Amino acid sequence: MPRKKRVLIVEDEESLLKLETILLTVKGFEVVGAVTGKMAIEKIGVEEFDLVLLDIMLPDIDGFEVCLQLRKDPRTASVPIIMLTGQKTQSDYDRGLMCGADSYFFKPFKSAMIIDEINRLLADSKVRT
Repeated sequence: MPRKKRVLIVEDEESLLKLETILLTVKGFEVVGAVTGKMAIEKIGVEEFDLVLLDIMLPDIDGFEVCLQLRKDPRTASVPIIMLTGQKTQSDYDRGLMCGADSYFFKPFKSAMIIDEINRLLADSKVRT
């Protein structure tokens, strides 16, 4: 039996973290949560993840900085990153893609769209490796 794909969800809003965790767990993913950018970087430094779901507005370092740090590290440079945010400006969207995010979704988002995007990115990353 193939191992479950591991997803790191970085979200400081507890209710959203729980909701996203339930959504992905039901879809067969193994989920680990982090409520700060620093916690996310620490977790991804010692554990392996197939994908990162990353909020931008975090209490310490923002999602843009987390994304940049993950892209600089050879161990995490190719891990797909989906940014989620309530910030709906074009400049934030552009900044998210410039710092290395694979996808960018505005909150509130449709669960099915996120699941489809996760599956697409995981299929693409399988092709690359």
